[in-house]
Amino acid sequence: MAERMLQFVRLPQMPPEKRDAATRRSDFGEIYREFAADAAAAQASRCSQCGVPFCSVHCPLHNNIPDWLKLTAEGRLEEAYEVSSATNTFPEICGRICPQDRLCEGNCVIEKGFESVTIGAVEKYITDTAWERGWVRPPKPRRELPWSVGIIGAGPAGLAAAERLRTRGYQVDVYDRYDRVGGLMIYGIPNFKLEKEVVLRRWRQFEEGGIRFHLNCAVGKDVTLAELRARHDAVFIATGVYRARDIACPGVGLEGIVPALDYLTAANRHNLGDPVPEFESGALDARGRQVVVIGGGDTAMDCVRTAVRQGARSVTCLYRRDRANMPGSMREVANAEEEGVTFTWLAAPEAFLGDGRVSGVRATRMHLGLPDATGRQQVAPIPGSGFTIPCDLAIKALGFDPEDVPAMFGEPALAVTRWGTLKVDHRTMMTELPGVFAGGDIVRGASLVVWAIRDGRDAADRIDAYVRAKAAPAAMAAE
Repeated sequence: MAERMLQFVRLPQMPPEKRDAATRRSDFGEIYREFAADAAAAQASRCSQCGVPFCSVHCPLHNNIPDWLKLTAEGRLEEAYEVSSATNTFPEICGRICPQDRLCEGNCVIEKGFESVTIGAVEKYITDTAWERGWVRPPKPRRELPWSVGIIGAGPAGLAAAERLRTRGYQVDVYDRYDRVGGLMIYGIPNFKLEKEVVLRRWRQFEEGGIRFHLNCAVGKDVTLAELRARHDAVFIATGVYRARDIACPGVGLEGIVPALDYLTAANRHNLGDPVPEFESGALDARGRQVVVIGGGDTAMDCVRTAVRQGARSVTCLYRRDRANMPGSMREVANAEEEGVTFTWLAAPEAFLGDGRVSGVRATRMHLGLPDATGRQQVAPIPGSGFTIPCDLAIKALGFDPEDVPAMFGEPALAVTRWGTLKVDHRTMMTELPGVFAGGDIVRGASLVVWAIRDGRDAADRIDAYVRAKAAPAAMAAE
């Protein structure tokens, strides 16, 4: 057990052991082994306990990271879990899938020569230990309240709001069009980053706490938004964004060119034991294929690493910017390279080649120019630099846009922004329909799970304030 903090001057950074690349290529198990108790305590003791913890500042949930690191270093794990779970509904999930290198760990004040504290790995260790020892309890309230809230979407934002509202005593019903709880955490993120039992046990725990789930229930088809508004005191829309962005170039309609989410969903369903005709026919199976993934975000990394595990003959990631400008986690890029993925930087597709089925991607070299309004460097093609990559499965991982929620729900009064996301009052998180709130990706656009959790927790607070304010006049009149 660590006797004191600031051990970064003595102890090197030592993440949990990573399974050998050759071994992990053959299965979908998580790639990091469990921390041993003494190793987790030692790594936690490297925290400098700085006065202004930039790790907390740059965490969307503002987790009290130095506090639970110190408690872990002292062996006070149950207290560490209490501190961690006070600000984060799913610390065991964030510890696995958050891009810590861009958030908490990337802003650690320890000088880079010493390397940051392994925050994510310790967070995962704390909560996995809490599950093993029975410290994680269902969200049961001290007293029941007469009010109910309907939540549309069982992804991270919807689940975070449901847990927080249920803990306060609300009657909570969650409606989701899919057959399992978790949204993209189940169907979008591969097992080697997030094993599905980690999500499914939360589903069981929430049901035990009294949250009611209505699955295979599509709002706008099986039930209307108007019915939900009549049934509940407030409604929270947390549907996420699922519509894949497309690419406009010749040959894009060829067979063998598929959206990333279709590919990942088929792989995850197959791993869950579901019948997946598109996978079984080979249309969404990379086995034996020459795979090209177009894009540079975390979804692209999920696709290339899934293709490797399915036994692809070759896997290439085609990205129009360089490594430094990739939006995805650098840790994921490193893992993909270890597993045999080839990265072709500063290259963009011009056309897909083939006769009926794709046989290649014609690409052109790009060069980086001046930064645009967002601060990212612009890209421009280099004339005469075209080349072809052989390919019989191309996966488009170009990001996601929102579906037309007003049309899907049959509720034209729901206003949207020019990006198609739901328009809300950012002080109250309420849409233009009274009592209807929204948060997560359907408001902010495609983003991180940790931001969805933050939005769900914030929405629960706003909904609680709204329902109590609406009920106050009736309560006063009854007195």
